[in-house]
Amino acid sequence: MAIKGSLKEASLPDVLQLLALGQKTGCLSIADRSNFGYIYFDKGRICYASIVNRRDRLGDILVKHAKITQAQLDTAVHRQTKEHGKKLGEVLVGMAVITQADLERYMRVQIEESVYYLFTWTQGTFNFEADVRPERQDFLVSINPESLLLEGARRVDEWSLIEKKIPGFDLIFVVDKDRLAISEAKLTDTQQRALPLLDGSRDVHHVIEDSGLGEFEIGKALYGLITAGFVHRAGRTASAADAQITDARVEEHRNLGVAFYKTGMLDEATREFRRVAELRAGEANAHFYIGLVALKQARWREAMDALRLAAEKGGSRPAVFHNLGFAYEQLGRLDEAEAAYGEAATRARTDAKVYLGWGVVALKRGDYAGAAGRLDRARELFGKVPPPAWFWARTLSAAGAGEFELAEELAEEGAEAFPSHAALQNNLAVLKELAGDLAGAEDVVRAARKNEPSLPQLSKNLGDLAYRASRYDEAWDAYRRAVELAPDLGDDVYFKLGNIAYKRNDRELAAQLWRQALEINPKHELVKANLDTLSALS
Repeated sequence: MAIKGSLKEASLPDVLQLLALGQKTGCLSIADRSNFGYIYFDKGRICYASIVNRRDRLGDILVKHAKITQAQLDTAVHRQTKEHGKKLGEVLVGMAVITQADLERYMRVQIEESVYYLFTWTQGTFNFEADVRPERQDFLVSINPESLLLEGARRVDEWSLIEKKIPGFDLIFVVDKDRLAISEAKLTDTQQRALPLLDGSRDVHHVIEDSGLGEFEIGKALYGLITAGFVHRAGRTASAADAQITDARVEEHRNLGVAFYKTGMLDEATREFRRVAELRAGEANAHFYIGLVALKQARWREAMDALRLAAEKGGSRPAVFHNLGFAYEQLGRLDEAEAAYGEAATRARTDAKVYLGWGVVALKRGDYAGAAGRLDRARELFGKVPPPAWFWARTLSAAGAGEFELAEELAEEGAEAFPSHAALQNNLAVLKELAGDLAGAEDVVRAARKNEPSLPQLSKNLGDLAYRASRYDEAWDAYRRAVELAPDLGDDVYFKLGNIAYKRNDRELAAQLWRQALEINPKHELVKANLDTLSALS
């Protein structure tokens, strides 16, 4: 179950305690304006934490603790650019300048520093998704959140003072060189390191990045320098509207968007990708992600518009056309869905999911032979047991082509592979009923309804089997359950309920039920005939 809330209503330490006590596993995402961070938990213990668009501080921490030299760090960073996919820590271990034990120790320090910084966020939102794990699981730690709370609380108290002098990271400070020159005050190492960076061109954010130190350390250093009068404000960086659009700025919004998307914060993801689209009018990938978010939220028309824009702006990846085809399909625009899936298949000839979607569209268009061909190709490409959707579609395409024996074989295979999948069990029951195996059909439906009692079609089919066997009380109960779950399930249910009511000599209820059937299907001739007969008798 997701846990969501506002940091104004529940502080981050409170949330951490809740997750620790509940021994939760998953990802806690924290968003504060344009900042985004996350903390991963494994059975209530912190195993990883990071902040998006924040420089990897591991190398800086190792230099600070004299585990490596700056030259060794520069060499490792250079090597990392040539060894794609490798983390900086892996490179340093490979260079034999640190041990695996050193790496794990200082990874823990880096993760702790990330959590401490997140403690200072007092606005924004948090969102916990259970059972979500870090993409890289080879460098994880195990930290009891309670061990961080005291230090975190101390830093938060200090940060509240710091914020009075530094209310935003977009502020620019300069050194009062004359005052500093005549002072006998002794500066800390961090203050000495920050001074050359306070040149009137860097804002606080860039001072943090260029110093290689943490937000809290630079914040404390600046607070002391400002309080002593050695540094004063010289302005702030230009607003986004006035600033020159740089690749870095676009990348920042893009990274935030991807991070929000991966952790299920979909509205926030859309906001960031729309910002990318505003800053880079020709950016196809931003529209692609906006479309993906809209698909997840079942906003089919918005998804279609965004994905069409992605395709028009050069988003020629198969995934663009695949998802566009799905959006068209959900809107009932099957001809356009057919064309989009066809384009995706042309560009990704070995993508099983593309052929599966393309086959489903053919099935919905009544092209059973085309559906069979595409679905059979999908099965070849899956190379293992295909997903439930494949069995559902392939069974229906065989049945639609009149190949009932093959359809039943496929339904049996799907039901065996996915015994708890109610829709597959339902298909099997229908085919058994068509083959005359009523007892077998009933056994399948009963078992499926036990697994998935909320699927109305199962109750409807169970009612049909009981009705066909003249077990009208059982049929009545099953049909009533079906219409409770889906009042507009179909005219046939109300027609048969009316028939049962009539058999019970409840003519008023029978008339009411038949009228409901007629509302759903005004052309139902048997219902009209029954109502006419009832009218003639009364």
